[in-house]
Amino acid sequence: MTAKTIYQFTAKDVDGKDVNLEKYMGNVVLIVNVASECGLTNSNYTQLKEVLDKYHDKGLQIAAFPCNQFGGEEPACELDIKKFVNEKYKFEPDLYAKIKVNGDDAHPLYKFLKKEKGGTLFDGIKWNFTKFLVDKEGHVVKRYAPTTAPHEIEKDIEKLL
Repeated sequence: MTAKTIYQFTAKDVDGKDVNLEKYMGNVVLIVNVASECGLTNSNYTQLKEVLDKYHDKGLQIAAFPCNQFGGEEPACELDIKKFVNEKYKFEPDLYAKIKVNGDDAHPLYKFLKKEKGGTLFDGIKWNFTKFLVDKEGHVVKRYAPTTAPHEIEKDIEKLL
């Protein structure tokens, strides 16, 4: 069976519980691979929080997937990652367990995301904070580079809400 939406996937949350991504039905979702020690961390977490605060009540969710595949910039365990994001940024996205986003053992969700919206030169995720925007029906609408600031995505989010 070929997946058509993100709703056909499950992922472990930061506390190790299985989460069916059907939970996002009817919501716009921004899926992002995150890291705590990246040069992009501060600006991304700060702006992701602002965007979520602004649009959450209108139906925006953020699904953050820690990944240590880029420069070893997410070395911590899930408990420490959760604490870091909550304490430093007062930000509580849907935080998931650490995954791989590239390679044969990449999480199935990320294999799907890359198939739906390939990259510029290659489909692989290039770095931390690559973002995928998903509509209310679970379809991947757009992919953004790690350097695209969350505030720059607001117009696209507004169109889907």
